[in-house]
Amino acid sequence: MKKALLRGNDLLFGLNPDSASVFQKPVQFAEYTWLFIAEGTGIYHADFAVFPVKAPVLVFATPLQQIFMEQQTPVQLTALQFHGDFYCIEYHKVQVACNGLLFNNIYLEPCVKLTVAEARIFQQLLQDLNADFDPQRPDETVLRSYLQLLLAKSSSIKLRALAEPPVLKEQDELMNRFKDLLEQHFLFLHKPADYAELLAITTNSLNKRSKKYFGKTPSELIQERLILEAKKQLHLTRLSIKEIAYKLQFNDEFYFSRFFKKFTHVSPQAFRDLTGISVVADLVA
Repeated sequence: MKKALLRGNDLLFGLNPDSASVFQKPVQFAEYTWLFIAEGTGIYHADFAVFPVKAPVLVFATPLQQIFMEQQTPVQLTALQFHGDFYCIEYHKVQVACNGLLFNNIYLEPCVKLTVAEARIFQQLLQDLNADFDPQRPDETVLRSYLQLLLAKSSSIKLRALAEPPVLKEQDELMNRFKDLLEQHFLFLHKPADYAELLAITTNSLNKRSKKYFGKTPSELIQERLILEAKKQLHLTRLSIKEIAYKLQFNDEFYFSRFFKKFTHVSPQAFRDLTGISVVADLVA
């Protein structure tokens, strides 16, 4: 049975132990989404990228990503969702270390494979959470504690998976340089050819190696990096849409809005209205 903590009509925290049917078509949520897939196989679609998944596995989605699960064999799925107003991953970055690892990272797959033992741990935690979650009299402190534990455990497993020898063995130094260059220049260099020139390789070679290493073309990564930065500015600052557009080197705020909506299916203002402005926007550096 789905359980939800609401503020008016807005979801702050929700648990749905049997939600596979919800994700069988493209959906968007204003909340962060954490999925535990206990059984089944399929293809996870996140915006324009696809990722094969096989249970047991955790899958993650950021607010207003367009996501759905294309099932190949029947999937048993539990969904946990939380709004940034309920739990701010930027503010709690020391406790859970999930921002840029589970969420908001265009270079990593938004999922992590679990061992049988790890899957049992998550199953037990979710059972305990379900038992302690009384929608009529929700204890927000208890719910946040469960959420923090689930996110911290997920981050720990993800970090360990990234450090395993099979992953390290496949490192491509040139693609790591491309990633570094993209982080340095994404505001000003918007063409794959620009990065190919900096790397002293052909654009065709860059396209092939990027697709193999990241699962995405250079053009997709450039666009996603701009969108990610736009989302950060909308959620983590109180800058106006016009100010954000200029900060991202768009000369026209209306062109910025069209660009943003093309990839997110919502306008910048709608994104801000739905996700809210994080508490970190008001923290003094």
